[in-house]
Amino acid sequence: MHQEKIAAAIQEVKKIVVGQDRMINRLLIGLFTNGHILLEGVPGLAKTLTVNTLAKVLHLDFKRIQFTPDLLPSDLIGTMIYNQLNANFEVKKGPIFSNIILADEVNRSPAKVQSALLEAMQEKQVTIGETTFLLDKPFLVLATQNPVDQEGTYPLPEAQVDRFMMKVNIDYPSKKDEMEVMRRMTDATFVSEVNPLLNKEDIFAIRGEINKVRIAEPLENYIIELVFSTRFPAKYGMEQEARYIQFGASPRASINLNLAAKAVAYMDGRDYVLPEDIKEIAVDVLNHRIILNYEAEADNISTRDIVLRILDKIPLNKAAVFN
Repeated sequence: MHQEKIAAAIQEVKKIVVGQDRMINRLLIGLFTNGHILLEGVPGLAKTLTVNTLAKVLHLDFKRIQFTPDLLPSDLIGTMIYNQLNANFEVKKGPIFSNIILADEVNRSPAKVQSALLEAMQEKQVTIGETTFLLDKPFLVLATQNPVDQEGTYPLPEAQVDRFMMKVNIDYPSKKDEMEVMRRMTDATFVSEVNPLLNKEDIFAIRGEINKVRIAEPLENYIIELVFSTRFPAKYGMEQEARYIQFGASPRASINLNLAAKAVAYMDGRDYVLPEDIKEIAVDVLNHRIILNYEAEADNISTRDIVLRILDKIPLNKAAVFN
């Protein structure tokens, strides 16, 4: 079991990153379950710093790509270039060929770039010219988007948003944490170096151990009920919520809820899933998969509000858990 190594890696990241324990936890869950993560928050909340630091601690190749309106697919995946010495075309690979990709402000690039990124996220491969290249493993896309500045942005296609295992909303730090950040960043003697504590072999071993975490059938049924209640809320006695939901969550929500709950249990030192594990992760897994209508926007209702109401109203009947 690798829980001690994971705990040490988290503490190593926290040498640099203050007050973002939840974000660190969700990034690790994504890495250990092979799921991409979408981070949303205003600028200055250490999203880029956290991803960069985590890549160093995990001893993985890391590339940061700043998405802009003039970005081309070739800037992301690479292109064919003509070699005059050999009189032939050669492949020049782009930054997508790495273990961890930070797609900064991912919603600032047009459809062609999003399509290229989507192939990499879903198929774990890239096509350049007539040749298809498999990406290195592990491969994880951690994307950020700014919810405030919408000028010059392109809404992400729903098909691409659904490929993200979780959408994590990042909040402002507490007063105590912000005081610590301020002191560190204004201290000339502060050393922002971390040590690699996990490697690829550890990550693959952790993935195998998470797959062995047990989940009782009643809890599997609970996951299905949660997802189906987003699609047919009226059938679950949620007529008010039905007024706001245009489309419910896809089957990927069920898969990712199961995987994420197992990861939560594993990182808590258990080999079985509890109902609390599912509830802890439900908002992050479901909030970007529920599409609300204009009436919800008019009433200032968010997808988070809907998920919390669903968790409150869908009972866990006779849930048998492993002891």
